[in-house]
Amino acid sequence: MLPAIRLPETRDQLAQLLSGDLNFHNAESHYASHNFHAFAAKFPPQLPRLFIEGLTAPGDVVLDPMMGSGTTVVEAFLTGRHGVGFDLDPLAVRICRVKVTPLDVDQVREGGVKLLTHATRLVDSARVERELTRRFDEPTRKFIDYWFQPATQREVLALALSIERVTEPNLRRFFELCLSSIIVTKSGGVSMARDLAHSRPHLDKTKQPKNALGQYNQRLKKSLRSLEELGKGTGQVAIQTGDTRRLALADDSVDLIITSPPYANAIDYMRAHKFSLVWLGDRIDDLSKLRSTYIGAEKITHACYAALPKGPEGIIRELEPKDSNKAAILRKYFTEMREAIHEMYRVAKPGSATVIVIGTSTMRVMDVQTHLCVADIGQAIGFDVIGVMARQLDRNRRMMPARFGKKSDSMIEQRMHDEHVIGLVKPYA
Repeated sequence: MLPAIRLPETRDQLAQLLSGDLNFHNAESHYASHNFHAFAAKFPPQLPRLFIEGLTAPGDVVLDPMMGSGTTVVEAFLTGRHGVGFDLDPLAVRICRVKVTPLDVDQVREGGVKLLTHATRLVDSARVERELTRRFDEPTRKFIDYWFQPATQREVLALALSIERVTEPNLRRFFELCLSSIIVTKSGGVSMARDLAHSRPHLDKTKQPKNALGQYNQRLKKSLRSLEELGKGTGQVAIQTGDTRRLALADDSVDLIITSPPYANAIDYMRAHKFSLVWLGDRIDDLSKLRSTYIGAEKITHACYAALPKGPEGIIRELEPKDSNKAAILRKYFTEMREAIHEMYRVAKPGSATVIVIGTSTMRVMDVQTHLCVADIGQAIGFDVIGVMARQLDRNRRMMPARFGKKSDSMIEQRMHDEHVIGLVKPYA
């Protein structure tokens, strides 16, 4: 095990980093593999890089226990660290694995040409028609029929069948992610949904979906250019499907944690992710069940929740008279975050830093002060709170829910203009 960072040095350096510019509005964020796939609310890569370079050395272990699209893990890989990432979301795991796997560009280009040639021949074949009727169970079939036009279904399935012929696992995963990226996308896309990468899907009957084969060809060319930069990474990576509340890591084993938890009562990632996952073999009912296990899911359970610190407890009690159901959702969220932060504390080395990037939420026109409550939870668990700093969001780059019409349709859009960076240090016993 590598030696822990000396505590005074970590505290001072973390405080200095927190006091600097955390906005990165003019920074170019689409380098290496960061542009492989759209993902709602991902932070700019310069943010984790700032803390990785300022608080660790090459070879150190950098953990993101709620990795999302893998921005922290990619930066750890590019800077020669050992990046470790966990997430329950199957699309997040797929995205991150591809984003940290260098491939031979010529091999990918040649394979892509063969794949598109095969898919073009297949699209109007009897095999595609047979597969459309037998491949999906009834709920998944209904979902696909609702959101995808018949011609698009044939195009997407022809691509999926052609990808299945690729025998090399890393190459196949890359091609699968290219398919997902033309479905879950910031604008356009091949489904009848509006703006899947930003918000909850809305059926748009006036939309003219783009040709899936043409979109796939464009995405493939764009990703090929990014692959060349990814090959410059010198770190190691370990990506796992796992729950941040139960990490498969040893005590005191991580040099730095950087993560961005789900927002309370905000973005529902699975609502968009299932649009591509159903084409990659997942069933809609299974995805719905998995969604209910995520931190921040609004499904209320009858679990016995542990006591919370004074800050979050006070916020919950203030909300209860206004909306008891929202108060129960918030209590569940803070309880789950307590479990997650407890695990972060367990695996962090004494003297190391943990950085949590989080936005607040508004419930019944009440700011629930998520950042302060999470800092209180961290302190109650044993962390020293070094600072809680605001950063302004570049909404176009952060990929927040978009506006439709004169007024926002979503309270999410109204409140997500900034977020907070919480700096914690695990003290020596």
